[in-house]
Amino acid sequence: MGEPLPTAYLNGELLPLREARISPLDRGFLFADGAYEVIPVFGGRPFRFGPHFARLARSLEAIRMRDPHDLDGWRRICGELITANGGGDQYLYVQVTRGAEYGRNHAPLPDIEPTVFAFAAPLPRPGADVLSRGSACITAADTRWARCDIKSVALLPNILLRQLAVDAGAAETILLRDGWLMEASASTVHVVVDSEVLTPPNSERILPGTTRSAVEELMVAIGIPHRATPVAEATLRAADEIWLTAATRDITPVTRLDGAAVGGGVPGPVWQRCHRGFQDLVKRLAGTPW
Repeated sequence: MGEPLPTAYLNGELLPLREARISPLDRGFLFADGAYEVIPVFGGRPFRFGPHFARLARSLEAIRMRDPHDLDGWRRICGELITANGGGDQYLYVQVTRGAEYGRNHAPLPDIEPTVFAFAAPLPRPGADVLSRGSACITAADTRWARCDIKSVALLPNILLRQLAVDAGAAETILLRDGWLMEASASTVHVVVDSEVLTPPNSERILPGTTRSAVEELMVAIGIPHRATPVAEATLRAADEIWLTAATRDITPVTRLDGAAVGGGVPGPVWQRCHRGFQDLVKRLAGTPW
């Protein structure tokens, strides 16, 4: 990830990111009591703006927090932040916490003013080497909490799982629970078997990915068979292709898993079709109204 862009948003104000400050009593700081979104921006246009903020609203509702803005309010904030940081390709990080109360109380949940923070950074895209040769992943037991469908700021388990990949010189950690594929530490996992794309169904154990849903719509449009279905560990390990999708990954091919080649050890033909279709989609949408 590149260094963040200079201008941030905090509680109704655009200001230099280096000058942004919150109270040490903010419940996001004390308890990770909050939710967040990461939105890719292509050509100055947020990608899947509506689905991202619908997911944020669902996460906030699940943790019994009111959404501080309606969709038009979020649109204004995002537009101002994108423009202030020069437009083009970037990504937005948007976080809402329950806010700061005077003290540290587990319960009852206080009715206080939420803290709304957002910043922008250059959008990372898969490099030429990854697109031509793919990436390596490892597997690990899924040790996260039971409500992975909530995009909570409580990400310590994800961070520790991702660090396992860093330690192994891999790009990502793919998570298994009781012999079944879940997702990765920060991305959705898609498996190709006999030219059909299989993705574990959304549940409380899996975050409903917005890039995932875009890719699923794309596969319908270009005629790639796919379905949401439980994927056994054995199916994952014997797959013809494995992909990762996420807001800051696009569609990334995985060509090695735990040191073993995936399929032929190079990005596969189904990924090639979907990747081309995704790039075409992004180019068509860039700069259009959102």
